[in-house]
Amino acid sequence: MINFDNVSKDYPGSAAALAGVNLQVASGELLFLTGPSGAGKSTLLKLIAAIEKPSSGAVLVGAQDIGQLRPAALPYLRRKLGLIFQQQRLLPDRSVAANVMLPLLVTGTSRAEASKRALAALEKVGLTHKAGHAPATLSGGEQQRATIARAIVHQPQIILADEPTANLDRVAALGVLDLLRDFNRAGVTCLVATHDRHFLNAGDRMVELDQGRIVHHAPGAA
Repeated sequence: MINFDNVSKDYPGSAAALAGVNLQVASGELLFLTGPSGAGKSTLLKLIAAIEKPSSGAVLVGAQDIGQLRPAALPYLRRKLGLIFQQQRLLPDRSVAANVMLPLLVTGTSRAEASKRALAALEKVGLTHKAGHAPATLSGGEQQRATIARAIVHQPQIILADEPTANLDRVAALGVLDLLRDFNRAGVTCLVATHDRHFLNAGDRMVELDQGRIVHHAPGAA
């Protein structure tokens, strides 16, 4: 499903964010990425989503070489992906349901179909009763579940989650983990970057990065 072949990513004036990374992720795998801040976890996820391009080496998603994709091809790649990044926020001037509908509307789905699928996604994350609410009225855990609903509303093949439980209490964090495992059991490939050591045995595999390099692999207990 995903292949990193000797991938490096450099930024001017700083140490390499990734250096010679080789990694294969199988279809349907639940993989947790861990390591200290600045280890390269977020960069690795952004390379898969073509938010960044590798400085050297190749990143393949399916048969697509991400570094060679033309801008016009990016929307087609991202239709395969559900992105849960820390910097993504719900739009405050739209209801929860309207936020979840957005990925469908921008790809030309009719408003009626988008509304139907948004409600189905909210049902999966247990938020149907908050569909018409403003995001500001939701708790932190509810807002993160709404963000997950937005990420999966278009039924992606791959979920990329960057610290999806950051700033959540333990109950809310475990709820997010349960959701990701549910999607994985339905066949979705999931890569999750996390500092939370409680989660690292919950997947098929844990990969630890440090200073842009993979320093440890371990099987999970899933």
